[in-house]
Amino acid sequence: MELIIVKGDITKIPVDIIVNAANSSLLGGGGVDGAIHRAGGPAILAECLEIRARQGECKTGDAVITTAGRLPANKVIHTVGPVWIGGQNEEEEKLKNCYKKSLQIADDYGAKVISFPCISTGIYRFPKRLAAELSLEVIKSYKCRILEKIIFVCFDEESYDIYHNLLDS
Repeated sequence: MELIIVKGDITKIPVDIIVNAANSSLLGGGGVDGAIHRAGGPAILAECLEIRARQGECKTGDAVITTAGRLPANKVIHTVGPVWIGGQNEEEEKLKNCYKKSLQIADDYGAKVISFPCISTGIYRFPKRLAAELSLEVIKSYKCRILEKIIFVCFDEESYDIYHNLLDS
């Protein structure tokens, strides 16, 4: 499996599945979540509303899949990362679950290429280096059945440098 790190806008990269760092409401918000909802259009929100009607909000560490609307992808996996409160609330395990569940859904869907943002490192304040270490740990240990390429899309230079340094070491 190929692992690629890029700096850019996750809504512009053609893939089978884009992972969204969603909030539990699934209704869009700021950061990556808002960007994905804006770029993808109302079809994403409509499916999120259907999911909420069936199951309620999405729990931290869990994930659901919807259409990608106008995005250059087939589907969006919405996963809810943990808010960092000092590491005392199982934040590391919850973040790892975001990646595990997203990979499982992507494999089940038959995706070959998936893109991930840096989950929980924005307004949820998860330490960027720790988040990168955990995401790479999960991805390197996951036994993909179908996935061929995973793209980490870093919005800022600091995250991009962290991922590159971790992969180079």
